[in-house]
Amino acid sequence: MDAMETRLLDIGPIVLRALATLVVVDSLLLAPSWIANGTMGPHVVALEAVFVTGLFLALPRRPWSMAAAWIVAGLLVAIGVLWLGEATARLSLARSLNLYLDLRLLGAVGNLLGGTLGPFLGPAVVVLAISGVVAAVVALALLLASLRTEGREGRRRIAGIALLTSALALVPMRWLHPAGAVFGLTSVDLVLAQSRQLDRMLDERTRFADELDETRSSYRDTPGLLRGLGGRDVLLAFIESYGVTALDDERYAPVVRPRLEEMAHRLEEAGLHMATGKLLAPSQGGQSWLGHGSVLSGLWLENQLRYDLLLASDRETLVDDFDAAGYRTVAVMPAITMAWPEGERFGYDRIYARDDISYAGPPLNWVTMPDQFTWSFFQKSVRDSTEAAPLFAELGLISSHAPWTPILPVLDDWERIDDGAIFQAWAHAGETPEALWRDRDRVREHYARAVAYAVDVLASYSVRYVDPRTLLIAMGDHQPAPLITGDSVSRAVPVHVISGDRTLVEPFLEWGFAEGSLPPSSSPSRRMDAFRDWFVHAFSDGDGRIKETGDGT
Repeated sequence: MDAMETRLLDIGPIVLRALATLVVVDSLLLAPSWIANGTMGPHVVALEAVFVTGLFLALPRRPWSMAAAWIVAGLLVAIGVLWLGEATARLSLARSLNLYLDLRLLGAVGNLLGGTLGPFLGPAVVVLAISGVVAAVVALALLLASLRTEGREGRRRIAGIALLTSALALVPMRWLHPAGAVFGLTSVDLVLAQSRQLDRMLDERTRFADELDETRSSYRDTPGLLRGLGGRDVLLAFIESYGVTALDDERYAPVVRPRLEEMAHRLEEAGLHMATGKLLAPSQGGQSWLGHGSVLSGLWLENQLRYDLLLASDRETLVDDFDAAGYRTVAVMPAITMAWPEGERFGYDRIYARDDISYAGPPLNWVTMPDQFTWSFFQKSVRDSTEAAPLFAELGLISSHAPWTPILPVLDDWERIDDGAIFQAWAHAGETPEALWRDRDRVREHYARAVAYAVDVLASYSVRYVDPRTLLIAMGDHQPAPLITGDSVSRAVPVHVISGDRTLVEPFLEWGFAEGSLPPSSSPSRRMDAFRDWFVHAFSDGDGRIKETGDGT
């Protein structure tokens, strides 16, 4: 064996380790974006992977270089985790990661996992994820350290290999990507993106303060505040993940639209009047409280910072408007399982969170109780109380929240619901979330069925309990995640208005709503923050009608 063959055999393992390192680091930095985009792109080669591989091939085997391997491995894995967070935000919330805001949502993510996967599997997934991150750091550090070499001659050889590796990485690889090798400095992109997000969030405080000064906070001096309601009860119900996708997408419309048409028919037979429109929600896929807060405050709460700034301000809300008009105000929130200081800030006379609701039935994965029980509890324990004052109530309906299993039937006899023990029959019904979510098509099928259930319950409650003394406003809180809707869809949600008194529905028709259970396809969608100002003026004395601006607010 001659000297050349000996050298080739000598450097062969190092070349393999170098290539392995290049592939591992490149995948760590780029795979999350490939997952989010559903294709290998827009970048195929992260230039940081080439640089890091070449750097460690040229480092000598010294204690400080081992420390460098641990530091660089930790940084690379951290960047990979952040890119995974970016992909998750895009897939679940249809927006980019915002570290300034989203770190505070980690607790909510943990609660969602616990509610969806159960009290044991949920925490196990969190522990497994943390263990995976630690294992990735250890494995990558050892891989980087294995590239170091002994002696000056060895470093020369390795420097040559590094140069060769870099050159090979820069060769157009059209068999890998239709446009050839597309390069990117992913770490730089990430830092720049988060810097822009931080800069925007720092300016958000000033912008929000200006909006507070420019928009009206209190309506207490409005002539005949809400007198147009005639003391009727007003029920504002938010239906989880109910967006226009459920009505317009060909995958869901065949399930949901017939239920809406049947609801319109049932309400008409019961002598009820109905109109439907659309509003634009500030979020998609989650953060329902941004939509709730936008409707109540009359401010556009498109991110968590704006919501927090609202809570820290002294701005009055729709709850205060009803309170000033002599209403008792109630919130029924079965999804609230911990302390909820936000509810106290909004000023409700009474808040019914999960622990305040006497429910003897089973939790249904994340869903703490089915919508039909929530409506039943509200009617019996809140609305039928002996208090004489008219009622304003906000309800959070959560049966159409992921994971959309099991799907319950609507019980015809509401008297049998009682304390909810009857729902024990469905404690173990349907598939587990883990089994269902292995198949995206079946997840979408269950989404449509869950929304149909929410619509059927709304229809059943309305036929039984809505009368001329009731104005029921039911709207979606936001569109579901991009997994359900696809990319770049409208954030519009349906809004249904139901009453036994047509005069309570007519103002909505004048606002652009259509009679029946389907919204007009041609009318522009206003934002949720437009609702409060319009509603107060529409149902108070005086000329009162607001002028619409170009952005629908």
